[in-house]
Amino acid sequence: MDMMNLVSVSATEKITVEFPNLFNGTEITYTRGFEVFGLSVFWYGILIAAGILIAYVYATLRCDKVFGLPKGRLFDVVFASVIGGFLGARIYYCVFTTLDPNSTTKYDFITTFTKIHDGGLAIYGGIIGAFLVGFIMCKIRKLNFFATCDIAALGFLIGQTIGRWGNFINQEAYGSACDENWLFAMKGTIIGDTPVHPCFLYESAWCLLGFILLHFYSKKLRSFDGEIMLLYLSWYGLGRFFIEGNRSDSLMAGSLKISQIVAAVCFVCGIALFVVFKIITKKKNIPLYVNTEASKLLIDKEIQDELDAKAKREAKKNKKAPSILEDNSQPVPRPVEKTEDSSKTEEVVPDDNSTDDAEETVDPDLDDTSTTDTTEVEEPTSDDIPTDDTPEEDK
Repeated sequence: MDMMNLVSVSATEKITVEFPNLFNGTEITYTRGFEVFGLSVFWYGILIAAGILIAYVYATLRCDKVFGLPKGRLFDVVFASVIGGFLGARIYYCVFTTLDPNSTTKYDFITTFTKIHDGGLAIYGGIIGAFLVGFIMCKIRKLNFFATCDIAALGFLIGQTIGRWGNFINQEAYGSACDENWLFAMKGTIIGDTPVHPCFLYESAWCLLGFILLHFYSKKLRSFDGEIMLLYLSWYGLGRFFIEGNRSDSLMAGSLKISQIVAAVCFVCGIALFVVFKIITKKKNIPLYVNTEASKLLIDKEIQDELDAKAKREAKKNKKAPSILEDNSQPVPRPVEKTEDSSKTEEVVPDDNSTDDAEETVDPDLDDTSTTDTTEVEEPTSDDIPTDDTPEEDK
């Protein structure tokens, strides 16, 4: 691919792509992007962002129930890994472009990060960068790294399926010349009039098929953490090896295509490790992380943290702020001034239920009007005293 030809086409300039043998001839005219306040926005970047977003939504729907990963902590890992992926993809591309003796473009440390208007991202560099940063973040957020790799692998396949259509819009990542009667033969403004293989389409379709297969495999057949990741590397490596062999814009290491070498290594190592870990897992009966107590405790903790945070927000929302317009019947208590003996001073609070009679004690001895209850002894009368005149019987 002629990179300078691609750079020379502005975002709003109309270009054409043609499939002569598809549906009796298909021709599409479009622009590579649009402008917002004079700033060029390319569909390529929008498609990559859409792929990342859709992959993340898919991951959040399955991360806790299938892989035992709390959503909140996974977001932190994904966010950091996306940044690491872009940096890795850019550095990988710039390093191997500079080392390629056939390349006329050279990068140094500064231009690697400043000269980005000419494009240049490599998927293998993105994978490496994402996993390095992801490993560090999993340690920080206390997530199981291999279980995270499994959900990430499915996300990669989604992102690659969608992102490759950005190559279609840019008319890049195409292959060598093909037969004019080939169903998917492609021509274009940037490509030229010679029919070529649409390698971007082959890879997008291969990733989509891989995603479908691994999605269903992860539901019932996954037996150890990291298994989906190894199958992803094997599947993608197998397809990329053959697709890369047909591409015309490959990064080279002498006469060898770097991506082809990496793809072959991924396929062989992925299959070998898959077999080894299958045997070890079955022999030692190692459970999946989702079935462990550690996973359940982590998810329960995140749920409880969310409930606590929600309760705090509701309490803050329902709390009534004081108003100066509100008539307060209660007087504001005056502050008590401290004195030297304030620590010894006790405030006497009057009892509302007390009465004046309780406050004043009357001494009965000093009260003229007071009386005492006395019992008068009645002296006997003469009638009650016996005399000598009383008959003997009465005596």
